[in-house]
Amino acid sequence: MVEMSGSGVGVVLAAFAAALVPLLWAALVRQVWRPYALARAFARQGVRGPPYRFYVGNNPEARAMLAAAASGEALERSSNDIVPRVMPHVRAWASLYGKVFLSWTGSTPRLWAGDIDMAKRILSDKAGLYVKPDPGSALLALLGMDLAFTEGDDWACHRRVVHPAFAMDRLKSMTAAMAACAAEVVRDWEARAAAASASGEATVEVGRRFTEHTADVISHTAFGSSYRQGKEVFLAQRELQLMVFTSINNVVVHVPGMEYVSTKANVRRWQLERTVRSTLMAIIDERLALAKKSKGYGTEI
Repeated sequence: MVEMSGSGVGVVLAAFAAALVPLLWAALVRQVWRPYALARAFARQGVRGPPYRFYVGNNPEARAMLAAAASGEALERSSNDIVPRVMPHVRAWASLYGKVFLSWTGSTPRLWAGDIDMAKRILSDKAGLYVKPDPGSALLALLGMDLAFTEGDDWACHRRVVHPAFAMDRLKSMTAAMAACAAEVVRDWEARAAAASASGEATVEVGRRFTEHTADVISHTAFGSSYRQGKEVFLAQRELQLMVFTSINNVVVHVPGMEYVSTKANVRRWQLERTVRSTLMAIIDERLALAKKSKGYGTEI
């Protein structure tokens, strides 16, 4: 056994304290000083919002209003006013603080720009003043580094790549596949109604069926004869989407390296990422092999 003298223990404690103090100071700056300093700076410019609460920001209020809205009555069929249902906290804060206000997701500030002129200036900015936020590991797994998150030359490159897919002629060529998928849904519902009872009535989970319909349409139009593999990709991304939605308005303090820890959510996210990547790579390899045989790239399958 190795015994440590009192001076040795003191040295260890001093080293531990020396390593801990910078971390505590950084946490204090991020969680206390910076939010209050930013709130005062915006207040001097006339931009206010719900007060910052240590560590949690305005997340508890937002979650409470979302829960109350979700338990309310369903919208009228003729109503398109979905903001009070899906973003009740934004509606409430805008009525209190104006069209432009500041809120907090944890210790991260969010500036809500409801003023049209301000929104135009932000969207037309070419000086790089309004950088895109860090999407986080879950959202990045769902969307990748696409147009929503890239900047500068990377954005221009992505824009050139995806632009042809949204050309009018390209979209018109997809209508037949869309109509065929919709007709299949209608036939399925009619068959269920005929088999349910003599009255021809049946219960259908419309939301789930529309999700399946969307998967079918995207799989047929985007992947052609590889639509079964494409549907697998869509369903994996759908689960990733649900993971992203569950993380919205949660209090998350970024810990460096936390995305590499084998938590239950991270493990499932890694599995879904591998499914999406391996499936897409299999489709790409299949098409490249066929293009090589036909001596032409970009061949539709």
